[in-house]
Amino acid sequence: MGTVEESTGPVRLDGRVVVVGGGLATARTVSTLRRKKLTGPIDIVSAEGHLPYDRPPLSKDVLSGAKDSTALPFDPVKLDVTVHTERVATGVDTRARVLHTGRGDLPFDGLVIATGAEPIRLPGDGEQITLRTIDDALTLRDRLTPGARVVIIGASWIGAEVATAATAHGCQVTCLEYADAPLANALGADVANRLVPWWSGTDLRCGTSVREVSGEGVVLADGTVIPADVVVTGIGVRPSIGWLDGSGLATDRGVLTDEFCRTSVSGVVALGDVAQRWSPRTGRHVAVEHWDDAGGAAATAAVALLGEAPAYDPVPYFWSDQFGHKIQYVGAHTSDDIATITTSDSGDLDTVTWTAPDGTLAAWLGVDRPRDVIAARTAVGTSATDFATAHA
Repeated sequence: MGTVEESTGPVRLDGRVVVVGGGLATARTVSTLRRKKLTGPIDIVSAEGHLPYDRPPLSKDVLSGAKDSTALPFDPVKLDVTVHTERVATGVDTRARVLHTGRGDLPFDGLVIATGAEPIRLPGDGEQITLRTIDDALTLRDRLTPGARVVIIGASWIGAEVATAATAHGCQVTCLEYADAPLANALGADVANRLVPWWSGTDLRCGTSVREVSGEGVVLADGTVIPADVVVTGIGVRPSIGWLDGSGLATDRGVLTDEFCRTSVSGVVALGDVAQRWSPRTGRHVAVEHWDDAGGAAATAAVALLGEAPAYDPVPYFWSDQFGHKIQYVGAHTSDDIATITTSDSGDLDTVTWTAPDGTLAAWLGVDRPRDVIAARTAVGTSATDFATAHA
C-alpha cells in the first residue's frame, strides 16, 4: 500500500512551516498555504541566491536569448515569507522538529521538502556544464558563440534542447550518445530512430561510450579525445536526498510519499523531483520529475499539512521543444506495451500510441499536435483502439 505513518494531527494555522527548495513547487506550496489561512511564519531555505523561478525555460527561452530571467510571480513581502537564499539544508531532526542548515538550525511544525534533483556528472577534471539552474543557463549561453566546439554528452531531452540552441547560435555541435539513437531508452528504438534526421545539423555519434572529461575535451572509452571549447553533460539527474540521511524519512530513489504527498513522518511532506509519490492508478510509487507534476502537487501538499487533502494522482505530462518541433507526451509506457507509430504525409514522425497488454492506452506522444494533448490525457487507461479510431 502507499500509505505512510498516520499523522498525529494537522499543523496549526499559527504554526511555523519551513520549506526547503527554491522552484515552482516551493512557490505554489507557499501561496496555497497562505490562501488556506496559515498565519504562522513561513521560512524558505534555498541553496541558490534567487527567489523561486521556473526551470523549463532555461533550456529554451534563456539559451535562445529570448529571456534573461524566469522568475515566478512570487512576492515574499505580500506573502509574509522569510526567504533564506544561499542557505544549504544539511539535515533534519524529525523528532526535535528542527532543520539543520549551514547557517544554523530552524525549528518547524511542518516541513516541506522540495529540493528537486541534481544533475549527474562524469569523472574527470575538465570543465563540464550541467543545465539545472538559471546561473547554469546564463553561463552556457555566454559560451555558445559562433564557431565554438560544443560537445554534448547525452542525446537526452535536455541534450536535444541544448543542441537546438547551440546550432542556432552557430556552434559546431557534437553529441555523444551511449544508446543506438536519441532517446532510445525513453521511447524505444523504433521511435528513436525516427528522431535521428532531426540531428542533421550536428555530428551525432550514437553507440559511443565516454570515459571522462579532461582539460583537452571528452575522452571516449577507447581513449580517443574529442576536442571541445564547451562540454555539456546531460545524462540524467538524481533526487537531492543525501541531506536526509539519518532523518528517519523513508526513501528509495526519492522521498517516499503517499498520494497526499505525506512522507513516513508526521507533518512532513515532499513533492516535485525529490519525491516518489504513491499512485493508486498504477499501484506503485512513481517519480515523475516534470514541471507539470511539481506545480500540480503543491496544492495537495499544502492542504495535507493543514488537514485532509484530495489525492494527487494525475496522468503524467511533459513536453520538449527541439529542432523546430514540439514533442508532447502523456501517460507512462513500459517495455511490455506495443508502440503504434504514425507519420505525416512527408514521412516525419507524427504520433505514437503505446497499448498495454490489456488493450488500454498506456501513453501517447505527439509531434506538433498540441490540440490532441487533452484528449490523449483523458484517454489514458481507456481503450486504445477507441482512441486511435477517434483520432485517425
